[in-house]
Amino acid sequence: MTVLNRLLDLPDVAPALEEARTAVDALLAERSLRRTGGRLAAEVSLRCAHASAALEGVETDLSDVRDGTVTDPVVQGALRVAEALPGLADTYTRAPGQALAKLHLLAARGVVDDDQLGRPALTGRAALRFGGLLGLLADPDPGPGLLHAAVVHAELLTLAPFPGPNGVVARAAARLTLITRGVDPRGLVAVDVGHLDRAPEYQGSATAYAAGTDDGVRSWLRHVTEAVRAGAARTAELNAALTP
Repeated sequence: MTVLNRLLDLPDVAPALEEARTAVDALLAERSLRRTGGRLAAEVSLRCAHASAALEGVETDLSDVRDGTVTDPVVQGALRVAEALPGLADTYTRAPGQALAKLHLLAARGVVDDDQLGRPALTGRAALRFGGLLGLLADPDPGPGLLHAAVVHAELLTLAPFPGPNGVVARAAARLTLITRGVDPRGLVAVDVGHLDRAPEYQGSATAYAAGTDDGVRSWLRHVTEAVRAGAARTAELNAALTP
């Protein structure tokens, strides 16, 4: 039994994870994705970047981001990160620390000093906990993929190992985990849009997770499952709009 599997015993967590995974599987089984996949992936990438920047405190009109008129460095970083995700999957599996550093370099360019890019700034117990997270990322059997992604996301939000827009890195790492664990191999689920749709709950449950109680962890995991289901539903709507 992996270290994460005990979390499946928290009230309502296992069925919520199962329901979210079922929603993702139903989306990915849609035959029309064969025709819309490329365009859909690009649209989901754009919307996730826009949502991630908004969750980082930089709210913009999606149409302005689409038109390329938004120059805010956090938005630009979120766009660079979203574009880079597919190409980082192999590195994330082999050398997760290197992949996280790359995500931060992309996300924080123009936000923090160049000598801070890609460099975790942790000491003591926080550094040890970050090392444990890297070990979890390297574990070939860490538990269900959706659970794994949720914990990676929350740990990075809690530790904030990088200066600047650490939340952009955390959300990207969660999406990478879904990709590399085979939950969402093409990165089509607009999960960050799901987080933004429930932004107060996102912030509150992340704070609850950081408190370290079982109730706090349960609150976060339940939020993630709802955000994934909402993200899958949003992708299904986008796909329907793109389908001839």
